[in-house]
Amino acid sequence: MSGAALGIEIVVVFFLALFLLHRYGDFKKQQRMVLFSTLLAWYLCFLIVFILPLDVSTTIYRQCVSSHQAPTPGPQIANQTTRNATMAPTISIAAVCHKPWSYIPDGIMPVFWRVVYWTSQCLTWLLLPFMQSYARSGGFSITGKIKTALIENAIYYGTYLFIFGSLLIYVAVHPQWSLSWYELQTIGITAANTWGLFLLVLLMGYGLVEIPRSYWEASKQGHLLIKTYFKAAKLMTEKADAEENLEDVMEEVRKVNESIKYNHPFRKYVDTILRKCPVEYQEKMGRNMDDYEDFDDKQNTYPSERSLVKLHKQVIYAVQRHNRTQVQWQILLDQAFHLEDVAKNETSSSHQFIHSFAPTEPASWLTRYIYTPTVEWYWECFLKQWFYRALAVVLSLFSMAVVWSECTFFSTRPVLSLFAVFIQLAERDYNYLYIEMACFITIFFLCTCVYSTVFRIRVFNYYYLASHHQTDAYSLQFSGMLFCRLTPPLCLNFLGLIHMDSAISHQAKEQTAYTSIMGSMRVLSFIANGFYIYYPMLIVILCIATYFSLGTRCLNLLGFQQFMGDNEMTSDLIDEGRELLRRERRKRQRIEDGENRRREWRERYSHQREETGARNRASASEMKETNYADTLNSSSNKQAKYSRGGGTRSERDRIELLQDAEPLDFNAETVSDDPLDSNRHAGGRYLSMSSSQSRIFDDV
Repeated sequence: MSGAALGIEIVVVFFLALFLLHRYGDFKKQQRMVLFSTLLAWYLCFLIVFILPLDVSTTIYRQCVSSHQAPTPGPQIANQTTRNATMAPTISIAAVCHKPWSYIPDGIMPVFWRVVYWTSQCLTWLLLPFMQSYARSGGFSITGKIKTALIENAIYYGTYLFIFGSLLIYVAVHPQWSLSWYELQTIGITAANTWGLFLLVLLMGYGLVEIPRSYWEASKQGHLLIKTYFKAAKLMTEKADAEENLEDVMEEVRKVNESIKYNHPFRKYVDTILRKCPVEYQEKMGRNMDDYEDFDDKQNTYPSERSLVKLHKQVIYAVQRHNRTQVQWQILLDQAFHLEDVAKNETSSSHQFIHSFAPTEPASWLTRYIYTPTVEWYWECFLKQWFYRALAVVLSLFSMAVVWSECTFFSTRPVLSLFAVFIQLAERDYNYLYIEMACFITIFFLCTCVYSTVFRIRVFNYYYLASHHQTDAYSLQFSGMLFCRLTPPLCLNFLGLIHMDSAISHQAKEQTAYTSIMGSMRVLSFIANGFYIYYPMLIVILCIATYFSLGTRCLNLLGFQQFMGDNEMTSDLIDEGRELLRRERRKRQRIEDGENRRREWRERYSHQREETGARNRASASEMKETNYADTLNSSSNKQAKYSRGGGTRSERDRIELLQDAEPLDFNAETVSDDPLDSNRHAGGRYLSMSSSQSRIFDDV
């Protein structure tokens, strides 16, 4: 298994990142460069999370080998004695130190981490922010878009250069240090990790409290539905504002489109703007456009190129915001209708879960044989709430362990960090599988607390990851950029929690390959001994503030409506959201009833056509037999009239067959697709369509 586990995880993580990108992105419409950069960013971040536990287990094995390694024999010992002396320690080491199943040979992990780390840093600090601004830029040329992207990203680059410059000056003025390439590399990594750790603690402090509390509140009957009503009212306001903004921007585009004609130098810019507009607006503007009217510079005032660039950027932003709110609204409607169905089915005595609307997708084998309506009722109405409560308790205990360890991980004697205690206990028995699973679960929980916070806070709601291929390019790139910035300091903080970072724990232990690429933090002692140790303690204050909802109350006082149960504004928004969902439910019910009536009418019409065709075929066969008999009789009479003496019977039969006429075939009649025409001509009878017509026009 030497290196096999590393190779398997590299392949598995790639397909995991590809699956998530396919779920949230759109491979057909979005640019290939955007998809590739996002996939690479997600892939590298997931690699760090999945491969770091293997690095920890390999490092523990190397530490065991180095601690049991016998001293090297001197040169005066003979060759045979040297060979025997070196064989004995090898046997003892193999007996004491068990090699992990996922052991990675020496020399592989340092190169692997350097490639992963520096590639992710180039993506997050250089490529992804530039591509974000480049994609949303209103410029019509490559040079203009590049200029706009550089100006918009000046704050990011300025922040990074300020931190890097401050640390560089600190090292330069220190008399004991000399600036070499190693020190410069360490300063750059320290600056990036400092920026990431600063944001990491803020986001983690919110997630450690909010994630367990969200599951506990979701287990309460009706609480999640009431909160959904509140979200519906707020989202409808945002949706209406986005639609109004889009209408205003499209009106500006219409005016520009009518003023700038086909032979104007800026016409190509207008065509570029029109291609970014929704299809219905493009068709409407195209019908009202007279391309053969020349322009006159003396009589008309035309917009400048700068105003067209500004309008182009407004169109991109308005269309993205409109599409995002539409997707959010549909997702919220599905969630609300499902929660209302759960509330209705809780009092059902049949223990069969009944949906208000028929599923849009055909039933799979899972829903037919395993997740039946009975199983769904027991899960949604009974088991789910208890499962959420148990999960909330487990997550709360995990959050308290993280908070305690963040405040005590610098203490090595005694060891107070709970995660360090668990890892050291497993290290004594060389239970490498337990070590790797514990490391992975801890890192995954920390990542969940940090990344979920980004999409829970209202300020970050613009960057929305919508499933069903509805995430725009800007949100995809933002998520990749944020993951690359937060994952390295998060993993470095985790190594500090389990006492695998000697720069913080100050222990003479074997270093992980991941820590080796970060450089020795002792070059900047005030960062290693100060900021990295004491700043994570602020997580206690952030958790307390989140538990008492201080941030929510402050935002509510400032006019940003937040969900609070004891607020009059919250009650009004809940009632408004309930009424909005009732209206949407009636609208969707009318649409579904119309579809059912049309489907019923089509089935009835097809059945009617089959019956009419059967009657026509029966009538045609009867008429064919009658005509055939009449033809035989007429032929025999004619033959008897014109023959001399009649002839023999065989000759008369041969003459009748040669003179037989082709009978009429009523099946050759073409039946019209129009139901009225088919009913008029089918057998020469009229069928009453009054009932069908009345059912058709019920949809109007």
